[in-house]
Amino acid sequence: MTEKVVRVAGGQGFWGDLLTAPIDQVRKGPIDYLMLDYLAEVTMSILQKQRNRDPEAGYARDFVSLMHEILPDCVEKNVKVLSNAGGVNVAGCAEKIREAAVELGLSGKVKIGVVTGDDVLSKLDKWIADGVEINSMDDGTPLASIRDKVQSANVYLGAEALVEALGRGANIIVGGRLTDTGLTLAPLMHEFGWKFDDWDRVSAGTIAGHIIECGAQSSGGNCQYDWKNIPDMANIGFPIVEASADGTFIVTKHDGTGGRVNVQSVTEQLLYEMGDPKAYITPDVVADFSSIHLEPAGENRVRVFGIKGNPATEFYKVSIAYSDGWKSVGTLVYSWPDAYEKAQAADKILRQRLENLGLEFDVILTEFVGINATHGHLAMAEMSEPPASAAGQLDVQRTDPPLTQRVLTAPEVQLRVAVRGHNKAHVERFTKEIAPLILTGPPGVTGFASGRPKVEEIMAYFPALIPKSLIRTNVSIVEA
Repeated sequence: MTEKVVRVAGGQGFWGDLLTAPIDQVRKGPIDYLMLDYLAEVTMSILQKQRNRDPEAGYARDFVSLMHEILPDCVEKNVKVLSNAGGVNVAGCAEKIREAAVELGLSGKVKIGVVTGDDVLSKLDKWIADGVEINSMDDGTPLASIRDKVQSANVYLGAEALVEALGRGANIIVGGRLTDTGLTLAPLMHEFGWKFDDWDRVSAGTIAGHIIECGAQSSGGNCQYDWKNIPDMANIGFPIVEASADGTFIVTKHDGTGGRVNVQSVTEQLLYEMGDPKAYITPDVVADFSSIHLEPAGENRVRVFGIKGNPATEFYKVSIAYSDGWKSVGTLVYSWPDAYEKAQAADKILRQRLENLGLEFDVILTEFVGINATHGHLAMAEMSEPPASAAGQLDVQRTDPPLTQRVLTAPEVQLRVAVRGHNKAHVERFTKEIAPLILTGPPGVTGFASGRPKVEEIMAYFPALIPKSLIRTNVSIVEA
């Protein structure tokens, strides 16, 4: 008897990821499920703002156009799709998918699972009045202190509602703030009949989801190891998990696609947002990353096994976004000779003018792109402090010019100045002080064709915990 294998393919790592990736996952080889992760913390507040302007908005519109493209393939090949693209308007997103199915002549062949319950914005005031402790996980600040500025509040829901939707025959599932790991875990629990207290298997499914949640990041994209030799990145293949009932799985990609899956690429993704390796906390389980074993299993194939897990906590994490002032970022490029010195001088002139105008900001941040923007103070320390050499230590052998020399000969440096503050008028005035530097500052400036910088509202992040007993999820089925 052939061992049952379930193939779950990752198709999106974020809203804005490679548009062709999920299409390739469905068409270039066999898969059983396609998971699409569209949401990040800031995305929810963006979607909430969109819905405030237009009640029919608030979801990832890219998902609708994608489903219009691949829905016939999914129906023909029996590929089920799980996504959190519903954002803050899950019902609206599901309705658009239903309309697409009807338009494509797929009536009677598409069941859409609609998962809600993550959006708790309307419940915050009652919880505060009832004395429920909702404090920032970062600094303990109580929610009441920023309540009047809150834009969105969404609980990270796990796999349970998704398993229910699959059990009720859904072949397309749309939800709001569903965890990226749950989008992979749920199909495995549904197919293999895993129990929610089978912590090792639930942990294995969670880690499988973690490996493919960021799209091609585990199949060669954004990979530091031997990156110059990763083949055909223009046609990179996204990752696929081939899972077995015992909780072991293979990470791979479709044949004939670019990129590379090996122990190093999978390891790099495992380290992403890991935190405590023994306690990777999700709504479904506390996964033990220190138990993970990886081994090569052929070309572009990595076997993952030995995973252990611990019981889930009694809390959900809630992601709250709130307005916290205004920001603007302006840039100019200064050219050789003396590019860095010119950029420094321009920054000094700008700051003096802002002071002369009496403008007040919470922060003024200057970066010299090409000099210190990526590595910050470490790069500047390299300029001022030569490599240490002490008895018993080997001198550092450099193969590239020291930073001091690179600065002196830099052909161009971008001056990037950002301000943030709660006085919008002051931030707006800052935007009018960048362009004058072109003719009233150091010579050799370019890069100003885009005009004045924009003023943007700042969305701050307030992570908190909420007892699971306060949250009610709902699963409904919409048929095309």
